[in-house]
Amino acid sequence: MITGGCRCGAVRYEAHGEPWNRTVCHCADCRGSTGAPMVGWITVRREHCRFAAGAPAWSRSSPRAERAFCPACGTHLAYRADDLLDEIDLTMASLDDPERYPPDDHVWVSRRLSWVALPVGLPAHPTARDEA
Repeated sequence: MITGGCRCGAVRYEAHGEPWNRTVCHCADCRGSTGAPMVGWITVRREHCRFAAGAPAWSRSSPRAERAFCPACGTHLAYRADDLLDEIDLTMASLDDPERYPPDDHVWVSRRLSWVALPVGLPAHPTARDEA
């Protein structure tokens, strides 16, 4: 089982199954909504993911997606795209054990900040993985 939650402990989630799209995103939407230079994500099936304690707040971050965060401490927790109804992305940094799911690649590196160095050996896609 995959478990995680916010910094203050008010919101907790759990998911079953193996994640996919273990990635680090450098897009402007991820940067702008989190205040971080990039965001690590894992993707799981929505039907296998639930908020086990507390309830996140959801905010429409673009015309096509919304993001979840803790209403008490502000920790960013999840992302769901309107056109991917069976998927939800969880932030790697909110996982209880982020070392368990290292990224497989980087996406939107064409938007990467110039001072962010990419690790050697991981694929780096200029845009989204399916557009590369």
